[in-house]
Amino acid sequence: QVQLVESGGGLVENGGSLKLSCTTSGFHWNYYAIAWFRQGPGKEREAVSCINFIDGSTHYVDSVKGRFTIFRDRVANTIALQMNDLKTEDAGVYYCATDVFDAAGFPRRRDAANSCERRDSLAAFGSWGRGTQVTVSS
Repeated sequence: QVQLVESGGGLVENGGSLKLSCTTSGFHWNYYAIAWFRQGPGKEREAVSCINFIDGSTHYVDSVKGRFTIFRDRVANTIALQMNDLKTEDAGVYYCATDVFDAAGFPRRRDAANSCERRDSLAAFGSWGRGTQVTVSS
């Protein structure tokens, strides 16, 4: 059973840093992508960053480029999101997700396009954690 659990959220001052972690089970990273999404108050859920273990590529939404880094934390065996220079607009619930199954429940095809590059990213990722809250005070 595919499972993802986020941790590391909290309250931080404007300009501060947080490191989020995504602990996974039930699948091997090597064949899939793992993404971080966020949903701020009154906002739609958006993709923030993504790592594709098939080709090693990493992806970021423009608003976090240069501030956030997604990486495999080999010590903790998690997918981490290091967030620096946090801004109030970064606040929200952060979710990690994987494309083992798409949103419709179908298993990812081996010849499918890079899930990290899909404009309809929410459709590509069907397995989600429950989220961790990030609050940024001004």
